[in-house]
Amino acid sequence: MAILLASCNTLKRVEDDELLLSKNRVFTNGERVVDDDIQSLLVQKPNSRVLGYPLRLNLYNLAKPNPDSTFQEWLKRRPKREARLARLLSEKQVNRLGESFLVKGYSEWLKKIGEAPVIIDTNRTRRSLERLSAYYGSKGYFNNTTTYSVIPTRKQHAEINYNINLGKPFIIDTFTKQIQSSAIDSLYNLNAENSFIKTGDVFDLANFNLERERLTSLFRNSGVYNFQESSITYDIERDTTRANDDQLMNVELNIEDLRRRSDTTVTTAAYKVFKFDQINIYADYQFGQDMDSLKSVSYDDYTIYYKDKLRYKPKALTDAIFFTKDSIYRDLDRIRTYRQITNLNTFKYPNIEFIEDPERDVLTSNIYLSARSKYSLGLDFDITHSNIQRLGIGFSTALVSRNIFGGAETLSLSARGTFGLLSDESLPEDYFSEIGSEINLTFPRIWFPFWLPFVKADRIVPYYMLPTTRISAGISFQENIGLDKQTFNSIFGYNWSPSDFKRSALELLNVQYVRNVNPDRFFNVYTSSYESLDNIADAYQDPLAFPELDEFFQDTDNTTDPRRLIIPEGTTGFTNAILNGDVSSSQEDLIDVSRIEERRQRLTENNLIFTSNFTFTRNNRSGINDNSFSQIRVKFESAGNILSTISRIVPFEENDNGNLLVFGVPFSQYVKTELDYIKHWDLSRSNVLAMRTFFGIAVPYGNAESVPFVRSYFAGGSNDNRAWFPYSLGPGSSQDINDFNEANLKLAFNLEYRFPIVGDIKGALFADVGNIWNVWDNVDDPKKTFSGFESLADIAIGSGFGIRYDFSYFVFRLDTGFKTYNPALEPSKRWFRDYNFANAVFQIGINYPF
Repeated sequence: MAILLASCNTLKRVEDDELLLSKNRVFTNGERVVDDDIQSLLVQKPNSRVLGYPLRLNLYNLAKPNPDSTFQEWLKRRPKREARLARLLSEKQVNRLGESFLVKGYSEWLKKIGEAPVIIDTNRTRRSLERLSAYYGSKGYFNNTTTYSVIPTRKQHAEINYNINLGKPFIIDTFTKQIQSSAIDSLYNLNAENSFIKTGDVFDLANFNLERERLTSLFRNSGVYNFQESSITYDIERDTTRANDDQLMNVELNIEDLRRRSDTTVTTAAYKVFKFDQINIYADYQFGQDMDSLKSVSYDDYTIYYKDKLRYKPKALTDAIFFTKDSIYRDLDRIRTYRQITNLNTFKYPNIEFIEDPERDVLTSNIYLSARSKYSLGLDFDITHSNIQRLGIGFSTALVSRNIFGGAETLSLSARGTFGLLSDESLPEDYFSEIGSEINLTFPRIWFPFWLPFVKADRIVPYYMLPTTRISAGISFQENIGLDKQTFNSIFGYNWSPSDFKRSALELLNVQYVRNVNPDRFFNVYTSSYESLDNIADAYQDPLAFPELDEFFQDTDNTTDPRRLIIPEGTTGFTNAILNGDVSSSQEDLIDVSRIEERRQRLTENNLIFTSNFTFTRNNRSGINDNSFSQIRVKFESAGNILSTISRIVPFEENDNGNLLVFGVPFSQYVKTELDYIKHWDLSRSNVLAMRTFFGIAVPYGNAESVPFVRSYFAGGSNDNRAWFPYSLGPGSSQDINDFNEANLKLAFNLEYRFPIVGDIKGALFADVGNIWNVWDNVDDPKKTFSGFESLADIAIGSGFGIRYDFSYFVFRLDTGFKTYNPALEPSKRWFRDYNFANAVFQIGINYPF
């Protein structure tokens, strides 16, 4: 504590005649400017702060300024100290001690992660003024004047005010052009209305750069494949024919001819619009290959060269090429060709060559494709630990075969397995296992089943959208995990990307069959349900009062609970006795037992889920360093409609409840929709404000009264409301202590402020709002159901802070959440009742939650 207090002196490294910079202010014509782009022009910036505290500055102040001399002073402070240490450690070790981490390295480390005090430097202040003047000059204020003032605020602290008098801006009066190539002149005239440079506008250098980029893109996408951006220049001069107070500019656009440089000369040639004459595709290309020995085949105006045998269907190759014979060159087609060939997942990054014939104004395109390995094998191994698994060892392997049918299809066979020891010693078994396998077949195009041969897929989803078709099937088996589920999955769907920022996914058919092998273990696994039922049974355990129930109980050594229900015979028998009226019970007990039984039946029944769904995602993030972006994901899913339609033609069997059965299992029927919106704001200096809003609802109907457990919603966890563990929040204001609380309606809102602390260590403050409810299903508990706007009073609020370490490839996250508003408590005790570290929830996660 003493060390921390000593370091809190921010002026520790500031000399008496120096001033510590505390703030910068920029004013234009007397008005303050808070634009981050303007602030970035300043050479000197105040020391960074974490929640208003100069942490890095004070860490720097902890370091010793001269650790070498300090160590030598300590060593020689007593005459015999150096000699004693030399006899004890040796003279060499004493010298090394001075270079050790505790003596020197510690201070160097503090300086590295810390931040030296920012002392006001007039030279740097003048450089900032020069930058500000140049910036506003580029915006047309050529006659701007700049001054600065240093304003002391408190002891050895000062602020700098930068004042810019903009003056009158320069205006573009006339705009002319001088274009040497006739082809370029024609293209420009056809698109002149889109120019960023217009007469009457204030001169802005940024618009000139935008216009140069626009014209370059225009020409390269209009047949001029070799256009050089350096051919575009501007002549700008002041109009001297007007009165002196008119600050007008004359602008002339110059586009010169193509320049070619050789070792000794520079030649020029007029730009021309080129068309494609020949398009050659070299399959299985290898560097240094003898081209004369290759065979060739023509397909749709393409020539495909290969060695010995063509291993690819010609259409699979030509569909990935966006150049066509007699079409003009477009840079966009070149980019799309690169992307689509990469999307085939069969070739390495391609090499595309263009050879021009200037006499005929045509191009020959040579596309060289180097094949990736036909087969690849991957193997992963990991060790896990959780509240269920005391120790788990997992492995997975995948065999990938490319170009399986000659059309660049990819076949993947994978297997996985996890084995280990259970953490719960109350279970009779002490081990668990889970194994599974999956087969995936991917087509790099939209593939329709044989009954839709007349549909032109490329007209619906063009190849530039990178379409893929996925067919998969998988199976998994669990032993000593929950109810020992056996799961079968099968998917037939499509994916495509209309642009770099948009993605669409359509699953025509997603089939999931879940079989619970050991449903009698329900009360062994869901212990909270068992405790609730056993507590109800305490009033009926007296063999004299209820002799018909005596066989359902067993004696225990627990004096507070001497008799408990036997699993599963006792739990089943007691439940049936209450529900069938075999014993006299209260209305409250009848309702509670019926709810426990409803939950047991729902979680132990086998599920057959036939769904179709569509997901659309839009993310405008331009790169990993873009901290101002938004993302929206919309999903719609429908289950059971196909089987319901078939049942009108083919009669299905029914169970006692009137549900239609397929292979002896009632199929699920529901509609589900989700909306997930994420927004990030860059607050400068790596400070980010992130927000997420989620809404999801799944409504059962027809053949089902509830949504399958695997398709329902839960609340809590490291990526949701972090003040609650997963599945522990809700539904509604209920005080359920079920092992897995879930429902079919969810609302969530998250807000997080992220900031740097030291080096790769980041911090966060967050607030999480949300809950789950039951709606339009067979749950009748008013505390769990959503009945209107008044149910919004049951929204839970969690808040807290987090520490993150950025490993570049991923972020390790530790969040601490506090229950700020707990709807499960009495209304008068909901706010800040458990807002303390004793009731805090610690969540570990990988990467940011949103």
